[in-house]
Amino acid sequence: MWLVIGVGAIIFATLNLVLSFQNKRSKWFGFASLSLTALTVCSFYSDAAIRVANEDWGGLMDILPTMSIALWVCVIISIMINSVPIFKD
Repeated sequence: MWLVIGVGAIIFATLNLVLSFQNKRSKWFGFASLSLTALTVCSFYSDAAIRVANEDWGGLMDILPTMSIALWVCVIISIMINSVPIFKD
């Protein structure tokens, strides 16, 4: 589920940038992108919590180290991309 929401965040961030460079108001796409980014992180955390409850330690060891770094990078990039229209004005 977090993968689908994350792809949605990327799509809305791209729309935000495109409309920003066309000098159109794109604040709703930025809001949607940041919201979906937050939901992606929450969904991933929920997935990890379910794995802990099911005592799936192997699954946690496979996913968490790499994906925690990837989520940090994606959140930082999402914030930077969605701040472009604000600083462009």
